[in-house]
Amino acid sequence: MSTSTVSHAHAGFQALAGRSLGFWLLLAFFGIFAALGGLASLYMEHNGHWVTGMNNQVPWGLPHACAVFLLVASTGALNIASLGSVFSKDDYRPLGRLSALSAMAVQAGGLFILLLDLGRADRLVVAMTNYNFTSIFCLNIVLYNGFFAIVTTYLYMMMEPRLERFYRPVAFSAFVWRLAVTTGTGSIFGLMVSRMAFHSAIMAPLFIALSLSFGLAMFVVILALLQAGARRPAPSDQLQHRLVVLLAVFVAVSLYMVVVHHVTSFYSAERRDFERYILFGDGVYPILLWVGFGLIGSVLPLLILLVPVPGVGKQARLLISSVGVIGGGVALMYAIIVGGESFPIDLFPGKLASSTFFDGVVGTYTPSTPEIVLSFGGFALVGLILMIGLWVLELLPSRRDTQTPGRQS
Repeated sequence: MSTSTVSHAHAGFQALAGRSLGFWLLLAFFGIFAALGGLASLYMEHNGHWVTGMNNQVPWGLPHACAVFLLVASTGALNIASLGSVFSKDDYRPLGRLSALSAMAVQAGGLFILLLDLGRADRLVVAMTNYNFTSIFCLNIVLYNGFFAIVTTYLYMMMEPRLERFYRPVAFSAFVWRLAVTTGTGSIFGLMVSRMAFHSAIMAPLFIALSLSFGLAMFVVILALLQAGARRPAPSDQLQHRLVVLLAVFVAVSLYMVVVHHVTSFYSAERRDFERYILFGDGVYPILLWVGFGLIGSVLPLLILLVPVPGVGKQARLLISSVGVIGGGVALMYAIIVGGESFPIDLFPGKLASSTFFDGVVGTYTPSTPEIVLSFGGFALVGLILMIGLWVLELLPSRRDTQTPGRQS
């Protein structure tokens, strides 16, 4: 991919030229996988629920785990823009446009998976025109729509110097709204009284903490792909150092909140059996929590970020740790969602009840090929939206004095 300098010298931004073979090959790659995701959804919709690995005990599987990961990460991808505008950190300001586009692209990828995995995506118009505000799902539709509207306005304010006086209020509104969106996503699980694995007041703040690390990790990977594919110059050493510290803080906070969540749950009598199951059971979920999120997604990234290794630069450490955080994040979402569903529901707490319908039986689930393809399709859609957006709009910083990725001499 190559770039072309914009004519608007005041802005100092440029768009991807889109004239190289690499650009079109990558665009085709993302487009094909996004289309395959849609086809996988059509296959599941046409043949029915039985072609998936899901069942009556586990109605949300791998696609839901990936969708929720992307939805949580999308608000965190706005970190860089918020640091530049809300917190007046000028070093981050030139990356604000890319941050805003990344946030919307990541959220679109998550909603793509979510809507197609739920089935009857054609019925979305009903949910968007008939509101039941006693349902947290309905509230989240409002929050997601509002996120797109506010972040689009935020991006427009960045690109239009004549509206500078409105820039700060809109930036603050976007910051508050992103917190509300993540709160709503976490509350989907926190307010689910039928599942003791989910029902917890700490779910909303937990998801907010996770969004910080997941979103920044996604943004770092996007920067790395731009540098490799579009031949963008590397970030300045000062900015790399700040990103290293920022990501380490966010990863530590996320790990702390997950630990607090499980410790407090273990001290609750009705949740103790579930905690033994999810943390020390025989299934895959303890491995995903301890190895996936704990080791690969938290401890190793922290060590990589905080302990310099001779011959390994800050940029490589950032990229390696970010990939680990993303992998650990998907593992955590899978353990929370699928692991929480697989644990038997206690229909009448404190009472003895029995039937022939899997009472007290741990649910089983194995992702099917269509579910895997749909999940990859959501991530591919993120890349597709980013490439088209960067091709059409002037979002990449071009001036040398920005001290950011994308500087040119």
